[in-house]
Amino acid sequence: MNRIIGFLLVLTLVWACSSDSDTDDTVIVDPVDEVSFERSAMLMNWADNIIIPSYEAFSTDLDLLIDSFDTFKEDSNEDNLIKFRSSWVNAYTSWQRVAMFEIGPAETVGFQLNMNIYPTNADNIDEYISTGNYDLALSSNRSSKGFPALDYLLNGLGEDDASIVAFYNGDEKDTLFTFTEDVLLDMKTLTDTVLSDWEEGYRDTFVANDGASSTASVDRMVNDYIFYYEKYLRAGKMGIPLGVFSGAPLPQNVEAYYEGTVSNDLFLEGLNAVQDFFNGKHFNSETEGESLASYLDALNSVKDGEDLSSLINAQFNTARDLVQDLSSFRAEIENNNTPTAMFLAYDEVQKAVPMLKVDMVSAMSISIDFVDADGD
Repeated sequence: MNRIIGFLLVLTLVWACSSDSDTDDTVIVDPVDEVSFERSAMLMNWADNIIIPSYEAFSTDLDLLIDSFDTFKEDSNEDNLIKFRSSWVNAYTSWQRVAMFEIGPAETVGFQLNMNIYPTNADNIDEYISTGNYDLALSSNRSSKGFPALDYLLNGLGEDDASIVAFYNGDEKDTLFTFTEDVLLDMKTLTDTVLSDWEEGYRDTFVANDGASSTASVDRMVNDYIFYYEKYLRAGKMGIPLGVFSGAPLPQNVEAYYEGTVSNDLFLEGLNAVQDFFNGKHFNSETEGESLASYLDALNSVKDGEDLSSLINAQFNTARDLVQDLSSFRAEIENNNTPTAMFLAYDEVQKAVPMLKVDMVSAMSISIDFVDADGD
C-alpha cells in the first residue's frame, strides 16, 4: 500500500503565457497536518470496477456487431443492413468507454490508432475492394480500417440503403465482404488481446505499481487520461473538424462522417466516460470508489474558494449542456457559415483542459509527459 503524506506548505500555482490557460486564477492546496490517500485503492477501483468491465462490455458489443455482419452476409437485404448499422453504432458507442485507457496492453498494440483513426481513407478502401490486395497489419493502413472504415462500408458506398445493398450484391461482392470481414476480425483480435492481457496479468502489475513517480500507474494513467481528453475528445471530435487549428472548417474530419448524425452522441458518451472516470464511478453503476475527485478532496484542493473537484465536474456539466443543444457536428459545420453555437460549446470543453492539465496535476504533484503541439 502506498501512502502519500505531505503537503505541509501552501502550494500556490500561478501560470501565465500558457497555451492551455485562460485565466490568471490561483490554485491552492490547503495546509493540513497529514494528507492520507491510498493510491492503490484508486488503482484497484479503476482496474476492477471501470477498466476491465468496460473492455468486457465492449468485447460483447463487438461480438454482436460481427454476428449482425454474418447475418447481412448471409442475406444482403436492406433490413439486415439496418441491423448491421445499428450494431455498429452500439459498438462505436461502447468504444467511447475504453478509448481513454491507452496504457499497458492497449498502448502495446496501438489500440486507439488501429481502431478509430478518422477521416478514413476511402480511396484506399475502394482500391482494396477492387483488387483484393491489402495488409491491414501495416501502420500505413490505420486510416483504412476500424470503426471509420466500417462507417464508409455501411454508409458511404451509395446514396441510400438500396444502392448500398446493390453494391454488396454487385460484381465486387466477394472482395467487398472479405474486406469488411477482415476489418471486423482485425478489431476483434486487437480487443481480445487487450482484454486478455488485462485479465491475465497486467491488472496485478497495474495495481502493484502504486508509487508516486513518472513511471507509476497513477502518474501514467493521469497523463493518458488528460491526453485523451485534450487530443482525442476536445481536438479530434470537435476542434479539428470545426477548424480551430486550421483556420477553416473540415467537416469531412467529423467522427462517423458518412453516417452523419451520431457524432454528437459519440462525443457525449466520451465526455460521460471521462467524467465517470474522474469520479471513480463503477461501469454501468451509480456506485463510486476512490478516484481523481476523491484524491483532490483528500488534498483539500481549492480554486477561487471552491473545491477543485466540484469546479471540474461543473465544467464537464456545462460543456455537456451546450453540446446537447447542437445539431449533429457535420450539420453544424456544413449548414452555418460560422458555426457559432458549436464554437461556444467547444470553448466550454476547452475550459476543462487547464483545470486538468495544470490545476489537478499540480495538486497531485504529477508532471505532464507529453508536449502540447496543436497550437491552442
